[in-house]
Amino acid sequence: MKRRHLLPAALLVLGLLLPLLPTPEYWISLLNYIGLYALVALGLVLLTGVAGLTSFGQAAFVGLGAYSTAYLSLTYGLSPWLGLAAGLALTLASAWLIGAVTLRMSGHYLPLATIAWGISLYFLFGNLEMLNKYDGLSGIPPISIAGFELASGRSIYYLIWFVVLASVLALHNLLDSRPGRAIRALKGGGMMAEAMGVDTRHAKVVAFVMSALLACLSGWLYAHFQRTVNPSPFGLNYGIEYLFMAVIGGVGHIWGALLGAALLTVLKDVLQGLLPRLLGSSGNYELIVFGALMVALLQYAPNGLWPWVRRVFPPPARRGPPPEAEPLRTGGKPAAGEKVLEVKAARKQFGGLVAVNDVSFEVGAGEIVGLIGPNGAGKSTTFNLVTGVLPLSAGDVRYRGESIARLPSREIVLRGIARTFQHVQLLPAMSVLENVALGAHLRGEYHPRGGILASVLRLNRREEARLLHEAARQLHRVGLGEFLHVEAGSLALGQQRIVEIARALCCDPALLLLDEPAAGLRLQEKQALAGLLRQLRADGMSILIVEHDMDFVMNLTDRLVVMEFGTRIAEGRPEAIQKDPAVLEAYLGGVD
Repeated sequence: MKRRHLLPAALLVLGLLLPLLPTPEYWISLLNYIGLYALVALGLVLLTGVAGLTSFGQAAFVGLGAYSTAYLSLTYGLSPWLGLAAGLALTLASAWLIGAVTLRMSGHYLPLATIAWGISLYFLFGNLEMLNKYDGLSGIPPISIAGFELASGRSIYYLIWFVVLASVLALHNLLDSRPGRAIRALKGGGMMAEAMGVDTRHAKVVAFVMSALLACLSGWLYAHFQRTVNPSPFGLNYGIEYLFMAVIGGVGHIWGALLGAALLTVLKDVLQGLLPRLLGSSGNYELIVFGALMVALLQYAPNGLWPWVRRVFPPPARRGPPPEAEPLRTGGKPAAGEKVLEVKAARKQFGGLVAVNDVSFEVGAGEIVGLIGPNGAGKSTTFNLVTGVLPLSAGDVRYRGESIARLPSREIVLRGIARTFQHVQLLPAMSVLENVALGAHLRGEYHPRGGILASVLRLNRREEARLLHEAARQLHRVGLGEFLHVEAGSLALGQQRIVEIARALCCDPALLLLDEPAAGLRLQEKQALAGLLRQLRADGMSILIVEHDMDFVMNLTDRLVVMEFGTRIAEGRPEAIQKDPAVLEAYLGGVD
């Protein structure tokens, strides 16, 4: 057996045998708590580590799951399984509502909002007469499976850990899918994700709801394990501890949630017994140790402890191309002579600053047009107006006869416009193949806002095969076929720019917008890029390119549009632009 398989295999065998051996009941209870806490930490890995959204209120969703099943079991005598269904439904509705409101916030406002609603739900549990206020509910019946009651810690042990491992598998399946890549793209910035067709608001809510459902599952198991519930375990302190678990284990790693839950639970148990004896008085001194531990961890291991485990037991490396699959459907290309893009008196003002001043130009089918000018001329702002990143202050932008001036980025890319960025926007921890596959987000078989359940259950294999096959095809097309499974962040800057082009091509565009694609490329790489763009033009694709390398654009483009201070000052063929007095004035500061 390979070394990397030894530790998981040993832990699995040990976990299966422990309840059958004369193990102390205390150990079994401790492992049960680790499993319950790991479920909540798994949700925080998805929400915070993957999606980049911080929440301190997950303990409140644990309370929703616990109180739902406890109340229905005790008041109406319903089965715990019906209590689970009710808890999940209530959590789904409340998390969707809370997420739709709070996830619009950014910066420090979002964590503060999660603290606010977490505290609100905690006090709600403690003040409702029907929930027996702060005394809580007791005498909760055990879970029964096929007539066998899980009334002890040993008997419920297997159910808890089955749910934990099933949740780990479900998250693995989700993150290795099209919806999972959309959620992972959130951490790289909303602008790039939206430009690839991702509905970022919906993706945030999905991550939030799924993390809440995992917390609800933990609460349901907790209620029937403890057989009593009260508000104490669902307060802000526990919400902070759950976040500690995710961060200590490795907030960006699924297995890190289990590692963090185990370490913090065991450490807390040891410190609660040791510190009062050392200090001579009782109190929550372990929180002081946790705080010091967190500071040290953020200083010396900001990615948590799981990356250290992976160095000792590395996962199997992925090699080779993805399996052959049916090609994705492609859109129709514009006819020769068709006007693909029309920018008509486009204007953008930021307060009193006019960044783009009534700029007009066209791009025809199978044409490469360069947009050039000194720094600060408004070129990238014009790109952002065309792609919906910024709204127009006045004027119009038309694509193949249709006005797209008021459409969001994800609607524009759906129509056949794809782009790269002035500053490379890749997800460095994802493979090159996965980064490029993000460009095909809107070309999947499922609805772009759906497919979550299919991904979790791995029913999307055909879709995934087609998307990855298309991504690999585009990488071979741009000459990076040997880097499929390399982390994108490990590539040189010039290679990362080529990866961005491959990702844009994965969108199946008729119009490709390239923002300084030759920046950082060596001479041979520039020549290869120019050859690729000429081939794309020959295939009928239209290209609008912003570039500062004058030799590159002069030898490549059919026409040039020159901007200065947000205004178009010249337009024509490269040889005419080179002699234009206004252009020489802008670039050289004057002519003889």
